[in-house]
Amino acid sequence: MNDQLLAAVSQYGAPALFGIVAIAAVGVPLPITLLLIVAGSMISQGAMNLWWAIGAAGAGSILGDQAGYAIGRWGGQAVIAKLSGVFGRRANLEAMEAKAKAWGGPGIFITRWLLSALGPWINLASGTARYPWPRFLLWDILGEFTGAALFISLGRFFSDRVMALYGVLGNLTWAIAAL
Repeated sequence: MNDQLLAAVSQYGAPALFGIVAIAAVGVPLPITLLLIVAGSMISQGAMNLWWAIGAAGAGSILGDQAGYAIGRWGGQAVIAKLSGVFGRRANLEAMEAKAKAWGGPGIFITRWLLSALGPWINLASGTARYPWPRFLLWDILGEFTGAALFISLGRFFSDRVMALYGVLGNLTWAIAAL
């Protein structure tokens, strides 16, 4: 599947990047970090524009995050019941909501780019916890554009070592999440 996603971005550019990143932000597990790094490599080769790539990746991520927040916020008891089934117990969901409230804006910011695997869950938990939407949007925008710019720039500067960079960043992210 990675090859198909990379081929889509190679062929269609920023619009494909926007769509793929938006789908991943809702919660579909896709290799977005790799995709952003490869987009940076494509920029260094002149195949894509830096600002269009950052804009498309940031906007797509924000759109997907807002969808996740809206599902949590307005999904009502049906979503809470489904999430309780995913997490095993309602107490687990309530604990996640409490953490989303405690972390607040900085937690949203960090899960956009450093702990991105937790992002979709934080979106839902922020919605169910009724975290104020304007604050969620502000931290989401800051985090998503920071992440897009960071990973695309890394790919641009290390374009000849894309896979090695992806491996190091993946290991670092999971080590930080474990801590």
